[in-house]
Amino acid sequence: MNKRLVTTTLVFALGFSTLGAVPGLIKPLEVSAATVNVYNNQKAVDAKADDIIRFGKSLMGKATYASTTYNYEKLQFRCASFIAFIFEKNGIDLGNRDEDYMIKQGTFVPRDQLQKGDLVFFRSSPTATLPSHVGIYIGDNKILHMANAKLNITISDLNSTSFYRDNYMSARRVLPSLLPSNPATKADYLVEDAYNLMNKVKMGSVNDEANMKFTGGGYVNYIYKLNGVNLGKTSVSDLSKLGKTVSRSYLKKGDLVFLNSTVGSSTPTRVAIYTGDSRIIVPSSDGVISRVLLSDNYKSHYMYAKRVF
Repeated sequence: MNKRLVTTTLVFALGFSTLGAVPGLIKPLEVSAATVNVYNNQKAVDAKADDIIRFGKSLMGKATYASTTYNYEKLQFRCASFIAFIFEKNGIDLGNRDEDYMIKQGTFVPRDQLQKGDLVFFRSSPTATLPSHVGIYIGDNKILHMANAKLNITISDLNSTSFYRDNYMSARRVLPSLLPSNPATKADYLVEDAYNLMNKVKMGSVNDEANMKFTGGGYVNYIYKLNGVNLGKTSVSDLSKLGKTVSRSYLKKGDLVFLNSTVGSSTPTRVAIYTGDSRIIVPSSDGVISRVLLSDNYKSHYMYAKRVF
């Protein structure tokens, strides 16, 4: 979608595309500042959850299970990529297709407090420490999920078999933390533009706004300028000198995240836009991608973050 964010109590629209992917024991979310969105309300959350669930159900009998790959055009998914797909198609970018990362997003939800839209995780055995399966809670003690090659997308009661009863691991609430605020903030609009333009720009070694050609730093500068934040710099080195340094534990939407190419290097070579709940948009000469800071790659190359407005 190319519309601006809708800030009624019922509808929030973001135009997202592309995802990234793929550990850890259940623990509090690292980025505490993104876990609660006080400007949203339950009606908005319910409406978005209903949209996601309705779309997921519409794929029953159409999408098929694929254990080692995903194909959006052919509707082939494993459990986590199915969840990422149905969220993405309803304007919610999870930034990954892996249950190991999804279980660290949002906030923890006790089993007796599940609500529609929550992500529910299972392990391969009661003693396993990592999730092996994920579905979306749809109410009435049931989940919608891409089960396996025999069942494909199905609806299962959490008490229907020993697998669901004994291997239930955890649940995470990613709505409303992945929704924009109501009313939308400057950071929400900035993030919306960053997502909407991901596939509409050409990345390279020059900055040419008229023809939508940018370097990584040029893309960041352009997105911020669209939203009234004049960075005035297009090189990663110059951008890294702006604003004030913020702790990784207190990242907020719109912060700049700086990454190095060699672990341990003190020189930033990439700049990303923090979009909330561990997600970043990373522009580079290869294109603009959405990822999560939870992955080992971005954990190891993370240097620092700056707040510029």
